[in-house]
Amino acid sequence: MNYMGIDHHKQYSHMTVVDEKGKIIKTDHVLNRRREVEEFLEGCKEGLIAVIEAGRATYTMLDLLEELGVDVKMAHPLQVKAIAQAKIKTDKRDSKILAHLLRADLIPEVYRRDPENRATQRILRHRMGYVRMQTQIKNRIRTLLAKQQEEIREMAESENHLFGIRGMETLRQLKLPGKDNEMLESLIMTYGHVQRRIKQSNALVKEVYDSCEEARLISTIPGFGKFFSVLVATEIADIGRFASAAKLHSYAGVIPSTHASGEKSYHGKLVKQGNKWLRWAVVEAVWPAMRADFDVRVFYLKYAKRKGANPAKIAVARRLLTIIYRVLTEKRTYIPYKREHKRLPSCLN
Repeated sequence: MNYMGIDHHKQYSHMTVVDEKGKIIKTDHVLNRRREVEEFLEGCKEGLIAVIEAGRATYTMLDLLEELGVDVKMAHPLQVKAIAQAKIKTDKRDSKILAHLLRADLIPEVYRRDPENRATQRILRHRMGYVRMQTQIKNRIRTLLAKQQEEIREMAESENHLFGIRGMETLRQLKLPGKDNEMLESLIMTYGHVQRRIKQSNALVKEVYDSCEEARLISTIPGFGKFFSVLVATEIADIGRFASAAKLHSYAGVIPSTHASGEKSYHGKLVKQGNKWLRWAVVEAVWPAMRADFDVRVFYLKYAKRKGANPAKIAVARRLLTIIYRVLTEKRTYIPYKREHKRLPSCLN
Protein backbone atom coordinates (compact mmCIF):
# COMPACT_ATOMS: atom_id res chain seq x y z
CA MET A 1 0.00 0.00 0.00
CA ASN A 2 1.27 3.46 -0.94
CA TYR A 3 0.13 6.81 0.44
CA MET A 4 0.13 10.15 -1.40
CA GLY A 5 -0.11 13.62 0.12
CA ILE A 6 -1.14 16.48 -2.19
CA ASP A 7 -0.46 20.15 -1.47
CA HIS A 8 -2.84 21.64 -4.02
CA HIS A 9 -2.60 25.09 -5.61
CA LYS A 10 -4.36 26.83 -8.47
CA GLN A 11 -1.90 25.95 -11.24
CA TYR A 12 0.18 23.14 -9.76
CA SER A 13 0.30 20.63 -6.90
CA HIS A 14 3.16 19.14 -4.95
CA MET A 15 2.69 15.39 -4.61
CA THR A 16 4.58 13.05 -2.32
CA VAL A 17 4.17 9.26 -2.30
CA VAL A 18 5.43 7.15 0.63
CA ASP A 19 5.29 3.41 1.24
CA GLU A 20 3.99 1.55 4.32
CA LYS A 21 7.26 2.18 6.19
CA GLY A 22 7.19 5.93 5.45
CA LYS A 23 9.96 5.87 2.85
CA ILE A 24 9.50 8.46 0.10
CA ILE A 25 8.97 6.77 -3.25
CA LYS A 26 8.34 9.83 -5.36
CA THR A 27 7.90 13.59 -4.81
CA ASP A 28 7.58 16.41 -7.34
CA HIS A 29 5.78 19.58 -8.47
CA VAL A 30 3.04 18.57 -10.92
CA LEU A 31 0.97 20.85 -13.15
CA ASN A 32 -2.76 20.40 -12.59
CA ARG A 33 -3.27 18.74 -15.96
CA ARG A 34 -4.39 15.21 -16.66
CA ARG A 35 -1.29 14.23 -18.69
CA GLU A 36 1.19 15.49 -16.04
CA VAL A 37 -0.71 13.79 -13.21
CA GLU A 38 -0.84 10.50 -15.14
CA GLU A 39 2.93 10.69 -15.75
CA PHE A 40 3.60 11.25 -12.04
CA LEU A 41 1.41 8.27 -11.04
CA GLU A 42 3.14 5.83 -13.41
CA GLY A 43 4.51 2.89 -11.46
CA CYS A 44 2.83 3.71 -8.13
CA LYS A 45 -0.88 3.86 -8.88
CA GLU A 46 -1.65 0.29 -7.77
CA GLY A 47 -2.94 0.22 -4.18
CA LEU A 48 -2.53 3.99 -3.88
CA ILE A 49 -4.53 6.11 -1.40
CA ALA A 50 -4.29 9.91 -1.62
CA VAL A 51 -5.25 12.81 0.62
CA ILE A 52 -5.87 16.44 -0.28
CA GLU A 53 -6.88 19.38 1.90
CA ALA A 54 -10.29 20.94 1.28
CA GLY A 55 -10.09 24.22 -0.61
CA ARG A 56 -11.64 26.34 -3.35
CA ALA A 57 -10.56 24.14 -6.27
CA THR A 58 -10.00 20.85 -4.42
CA TYR A 59 -12.79 18.99 -6.19
CA THR A 60 -11.15 19.54 -9.59
CA MET A 61 -8.08 17.53 -8.56
CA LEU A 62 -10.16 15.06 -6.53
CA ASP A 63 -12.40 14.25 -9.51
CA LEU A 64 -9.36 13.88 -11.79
CA LEU A 65 -7.64 11.44 -9.42
CA GLU A 66 -10.77 9.36 -8.99
CA GLU A 67 -11.14 9.18 -12.78
CA LEU A 68 -7.59 7.77 -12.83
CA GLY A 69 -8.58 5.10 -10.31
CA VAL A 70 -7.07 6.62 -7.15
CA ASP A 71 -8.94 6.47 -3.83
CA VAL A 72 -8.90 10.02 -2.40
CA LYS A 73 -9.68 11.41 1.05
CA MET A 74 -10.40 15.10 1.69
CA ALA A 75 -8.86 16.54 4.85
CA HIS A 76 -10.06 19.39 7.07
CA PRO A 77 -7.32 22.08 6.69
CA LEU A 78 -7.71 23.66 10.15
CA GLN A 79 -7.66 20.33 11.95
CA VAL A 80 -4.64 19.15 9.95
CA LYS A 81 -2.89 22.37 10.92
CA ALA A 82 -3.71 21.75 14.59
CA ILE A 83 -2.33 18.20 14.39
CA ALA A 84 0.84 18.96 12.43
CA GLN A 85 1.65 22.64 12.83
CA ALA A 86 5.21 23.49 11.81
CA LYS A 87 7.33 26.66 11.80
CA ILE A 88 8.98 25.69 8.51
CA LYS A 89 6.30 25.43 5.84
CA THR A 90 6.93 24.49 2.21
CA ASP A 91 4.83 22.70 -0.40
CA LYS A 92 7.12 19.68 -0.23
CA ARG A 93 6.93 19.45 3.58
CA ASP A 94 3.15 19.92 3.57
CA SER A 95 2.59 17.12 1.06
CA LYS A 96 4.98 14.87 3.01
CA ILE A 97 3.15 15.55 6.29
CA LEU A 98 -0.20 14.76 4.65
CA ALA A 99 1.18 11.48 3.31
CA HIS A 100 2.46 10.44 6.76
CA LEU A 101 -0.81 11.43 8.48
CA LEU A 102 -2.67 9.31 5.93
CA ARG A 103 -0.29 6.40 6.55
CA ALA A 104 -0.98 6.70 10.29
CA ASP A 105 -4.75 6.95 9.68
CA LEU A 106 -4.86 10.41 11.33
CA ILE A 107 -6.67 12.34 8.59
CA PRO A 108 -9.62 14.45 9.87
CA GLU A 109 -11.99 14.12 6.91
CA VAL A 110 -14.63 16.61 5.76
CA TYR A 111 -17.95 15.89 4.11
CA ARG A 112 -17.64 15.30 0.37
CA ARG A 113 -20.40 16.79 -1.74
CA ASP A 114 -21.67 15.02 -4.83
CA PRO A 115 -21.45 16.73 -8.27
CA GLU A 116 -25.18 17.62 -8.29
CA ASN A 117 -24.91 19.37 -4.92
CA ARG A 118 -21.84 21.30 -6.09
CA ALA A 119 -23.67 22.39 -9.26
CA THR A 120 -26.55 23.72 -7.15
CA GLN A 121 -24.09 25.61 -4.95
CA ARG A 122 -22.69 27.32 -8.05
CA ILE A 123 -26.20 28.37 -9.14
CA LEU A 124 -26.89 29.88 -5.71
CA ARG A 125 -23.53 31.68 -5.56
CA HIS A 126 -24.22 32.96 -9.08
CA ARG A 127 -27.53 34.51 -7.99
CA MET A 128 -26.10 35.94 -4.76
CA GLY A 129 -23.35 37.61 -6.77
CA TYR A 130 -25.93 39.43 -8.89
CA VAL A 131 -27.95 40.43 -5.79
CA ARG A 132 -24.77 41.84 -4.24
CA MET A 133 -24.12 43.83 -7.43
CA GLN A 134 -27.70 45.12 -7.37
CA THR A 135 -27.25 46.38 -3.80
CA GLN A 136 -23.99 48.12 -4.73
CA ILE A 137 -25.65 49.89 -7.68
CA LYS A 138 -28.58 51.03 -5.49
CA ASN A 139 -26.13 52.46 -2.96
CA ARG A 140 -24.19 54.29 -5.67
CA ILE A 141 -27.39 55.83 -7.05
CA ARG A 142 -28.44 56.98 -3.57
CA THR A 143 -24.97 58.44 -2.95
CA LEU A 144 -25.08 60.29 -6.29
CA LEU A 145 -28.52 61.74 -5.51
CA ALA A 146 -27.42 62.77 -2.01
CA LYS A 147 -24.82 65.07 -3.60
CA GLN A 148 -27.39 66.95 -5.71
CA GLN A 149 -29.31 70.14 -5.00
CA GLU A 150 -32.25 70.04 -2.60
CA GLU A 151 -34.86 70.21 -5.39
CA ILE A 152 -33.54 67.01 -7.06
CA ARG A 153 -33.19 65.23 -3.72
CA GLU A 154 -36.79 66.03 -2.82
CA MET A 155 -38.04 64.59 -6.13
CA ALA A 156 -36.19 61.32 -5.47
CA GLU A 157 -37.22 61.16 -1.81
CA SER A 158 -40.88 61.68 -2.70
CA GLU A 159 -40.99 58.07 -3.96
CA ASN A 160 -41.61 55.53 -1.21
CA HIS A 161 -40.06 52.80 -3.38
CA LEU A 162 -37.29 54.46 -5.34
CA PHE A 163 -36.43 51.27 -7.19
CA GLY A 164 -40.01 50.23 -7.93
CA ILE A 165 -41.74 50.87 -11.26
CA ARG A 166 -42.80 54.45 -10.44
CA GLY A 167 -39.51 55.19 -8.69
CA MET A 168 -37.47 54.10 -11.70
CA GLU A 169 -39.59 56.33 -13.94
CA THR A 170 -38.80 59.25 -11.64
CA LEU A 171 -35.08 58.44 -11.78
CA ARG A 172 -35.14 58.40 -15.59
CA GLN A 173 -36.82 61.81 -15.68
CA LEU A 174 -34.26 63.45 -13.40
CA LYS A 175 -31.81 65.81 -15.09
CA LEU A 176 -28.62 66.10 -13.11
CA PRO A 177 -25.95 68.70 -13.89
CA GLY A 178 -22.89 67.91 -16.00
CA LYS A 179 -21.37 64.43 -15.94
CA ASP A 180 -23.59 63.36 -13.04
CA ASN A 181 -26.46 62.87 -15.47
CA GLU A 182 -24.37 60.51 -17.62
CA MET A 183 -23.35 58.54 -14.51
CA LEU A 184 -26.99 58.26 -13.40
CA GLU A 185 -28.08 57.00 -16.82
CA SER A 186 -25.24 54.46 -16.81
CA LEU A 187 -26.17 53.22 -13.33
CA ILE A 188 -29.84 52.89 -14.30
CA MET A 189 -28.91 50.85 -17.39
CA THR A 190 -26.60 48.61 -15.34
CA TYR A 191 -29.30 48.18 -12.69
CA GLY A 192 -31.78 47.04 -15.35
CA HIS A 193 -29.25 44.56 -16.78
CA VAL A 194 -28.53 43.07 -13.33
CA GLN A 195 -32.26 42.77 -12.60
CA ARG A 196 -32.72 40.74 -15.79
CA ARG A 197 -29.85 38.45 -14.79
CA ILE A 198 -31.43 37.97 -11.34
CA LYS A 199 -34.71 36.94 -12.97
CA GLN A 200 -32.86 34.39 -15.08
CA SER A 201 -31.08 33.01 -12.02
CA ASN A 202 -34.42 32.86 -10.17
CA ALA A 203 -35.65 30.51 -12.89
CA LEU A 204 -32.63 28.26 -12.24
CA VAL A 205 -33.34 28.29 -8.49
CA LYS A 206 -37.00 27.40 -9.14
CA GLU A 207 -35.93 24.39 -11.22
CA VAL A 208 -33.80 23.16 -8.32
CA TYR A 209 -36.64 23.83 -5.84
CA ASP A 210 -39.14 21.83 -7.90
CA SER A 211 -36.81 18.83 -8.00
CA CYS A 212 -35.64 18.96 -4.36
CA GLU A 213 -37.95 17.39 -1.79
CA GLU A 214 -35.89 18.73 1.14
CA ALA A 215 -36.20 22.31 -0.13
CA ARG A 216 -39.98 21.95 -0.47
CA LEU A 217 -40.22 20.68 3.12
CA ILE A 218 -38.11 23.57 4.43
CA SER A 219 -40.30 26.09 2.56
CA THR A 220 -43.21 25.15 4.86
CA ILE A 221 -41.27 26.65 7.79
CA PRO A 222 -42.02 30.35 8.50
CA GLY A 223 -39.36 32.70 7.10
CA PHE A 224 -38.11 30.47 4.30
CA GLY A 225 -39.01 31.24 0.70
CA LYS A 226 -37.85 29.23 -2.30
CA PHE A 227 -34.35 30.68 -2.44
CA PHE A 228 -33.52 30.26 1.25
CA SER A 229 -35.11 26.79 1.23
CA VAL A 230 -32.88 25.67 -1.63
CA LEU A 231 -29.84 27.31 -0.02
CA VAL A 232 -30.39 25.59 3.35
CA ALA A 233 -31.14 22.21 1.77
CA THR A 234 -28.02 22.48 -0.41
CA GLU A 235 -25.65 23.48 2.40
CA ILE A 236 -26.98 20.75 4.70
CA ALA A 237 -26.85 18.25 1.79
CA ASP A 238 -27.51 15.17 3.96
CA ILE A 239 -29.27 15.64 7.29
CA GLY A 240 -28.19 12.13 8.27
CA ARG A 241 -24.62 13.34 8.85
CA PHE A 242 -25.80 15.28 11.91
CA ALA A 243 -26.47 13.13 14.97
CA SER A 244 -28.59 15.84 16.63
CA ALA A 245 -29.98 19.33 16.16
CA ALA A 246 -27.12 20.61 18.35
CA LYS A 247 -24.62 19.29 15.79
CA LEU A 248 -26.46 21.25 13.10
CA HIS A 249 -26.28 24.39 15.29
CA SER A 250 -22.52 23.91 15.55
CA TYR A 251 -22.16 23.36 11.79
CA ALA A 252 -24.02 26.62 11.13
CA GLY A 253 -21.87 28.49 13.66
CA VAL A 254 -24.76 29.83 15.79
CA ILE A 255 -23.34 28.65 19.11
CA PRO A 256 -21.31 30.82 21.51
CA SER A 257 -17.64 30.16 22.14
CA THR A 258 -17.04 28.63 25.57
CA HIS A 259 -14.07 28.78 27.91
CA ALA A 260 -14.28 26.60 31.00
CA SER A 261 -11.57 26.15 33.61
CA GLY A 262 -12.16 24.55 36.99
CA GLU A 263 -15.51 25.70 38.32
CA LYS A 264 -15.68 28.80 36.12
CA SER A 265 -17.30 28.89 32.69
CA TYR A 266 -17.48 31.80 30.25
CA HIS A 267 -19.58 32.04 27.09
CA GLY A 268 -18.35 34.58 24.54
CA LYS A 269 -19.13 35.60 20.96
CA LEU A 270 -20.29 33.22 18.27
CA VAL A 271 -17.70 30.75 17.05
CA LYS A 272 -15.91 31.85 13.89
CA GLN A 273 -15.99 28.41 12.33
CA GLY A 274 -19.12 27.17 10.62
CA ASN A 275 -20.94 27.27 7.31
CA LYS A 276 -21.32 31.01 6.67
CA TRP A 277 -24.01 30.53 4.00
CA LEU A 278 -26.22 28.41 6.27
CA ARG A 279 -25.74 30.84 9.15
CA TRP A 280 -26.62 33.81 6.93
CA ALA A 281 -29.77 32.09 5.65
CA VAL A 282 -31.21 31.19 9.08
CA VAL A 283 -30.34 34.59 10.60
CA GLU A 284 -31.98 36.40 7.66
CA ALA A 285 -35.07 34.20 8.11
CA VAL A 286 -35.56 35.29 11.74
CA TRP A 287 -37.55 38.49 11.13
CA PRO A 288 -39.94 37.09 8.48
CA ALA A 289 -40.40 34.01 10.69
CA MET A 290 -41.45 36.20 13.62
CA ARG A 291 -43.92 38.09 11.44
CA ALA A 292 -45.43 34.86 10.12
CA ASP A 293 -45.51 32.70 13.25
CA PHE A 294 -46.93 33.81 16.62
CA ASP A 295 -45.04 31.17 18.63
CA VAL A 296 -41.69 32.21 17.14
CA ARG A 297 -42.46 35.86 17.93
CA VAL A 298 -43.36 35.05 21.56
CA PHE A 299 -40.17 33.00 21.92
CA TYR A 300 -38.10 35.95 20.65
CA LEU A 301 -39.79 38.49 22.94
CA LYS A 302 -39.35 36.33 26.05
CA TYR A 303 -35.69 35.67 25.26
CA ALA A 304 -35.00 39.33 24.38
CA LYS A 305 -36.47 40.44 27.71
CA ARG A 306 -33.95 38.28 29.59
CA LYS A 307 -30.87 38.41 27.37
CA GLY A 308 -31.24 41.27 24.87
CA ALA A 309 -32.20 41.62 21.20
CA ASN A 310 -29.10 40.19 19.48
CA PRO A 311 -28.81 37.03 21.63
CA ALA A 312 -32.56 36.54 21.10
CA LYS A 313 -32.12 36.74 17.33
CA ILE A 314 -29.44 34.04 17.42
CA ALA A 315 -31.62 31.94 19.74
CA VAL A 316 -34.45 32.12 17.19
CA ALA A 317 -31.97 31.09 14.46
CA ARG A 318 -31.08 28.02 16.55
CA ARG A 319 -34.77 27.28 17.04
CA LEU A 320 -35.34 27.47 13.27
CA LEU A 321 -32.43 25.07 12.73
CA THR A 322 -33.99 22.67 15.24
CA ILE A 323 -37.26 22.83 13.31
CA ILE A 324 -35.37 22.23 10.05
CA TYR A 325 -33.62 19.24 11.62
CA ARG A 326 -36.92 17.68 12.71
CA VAL A 327 -38.67 18.40 9.42
CA LEU A 328 -35.86 16.77 7.40
CA THR A 329 -35.25 13.80 9.68
CA GLU A 330 -38.97 13.01 9.96
CA LYS A 331 -39.61 13.90 6.29
CA ARG A 332 -42.73 15.94 7.00
CA THR A 333 -43.93 19.51 6.60
CA TYR A 334 -43.74 22.03 9.42
CA ILE A 335 -46.48 21.90 12.05
CA PRO A 336 -46.82 24.87 14.45
CA TYR A 337 -46.25 23.97 18.11
CA LYS A 338 -49.90 24.19 19.22
CA ARG A 339 -51.23 22.21 16.25
CA GLU A 340 -48.53 19.58 16.61
CA HIS A 341 -49.57 18.88 20.19
CA LYS A 342 -53.18 18.31 19.18
CA ARG A 343 -52.01 15.13 17.39
CA LEU A 344 -53.44 15.79 13.97
CA PRO A 345 -54.08 12.76 11.74
CA SER A 346 -50.98 11.58 9.88
CA CYS A 347 -52.57 12.52 6.54
CA LEU A 348 -52.37 16.20 7.58
CA ASN A 349 -48.74 16.04 8.74
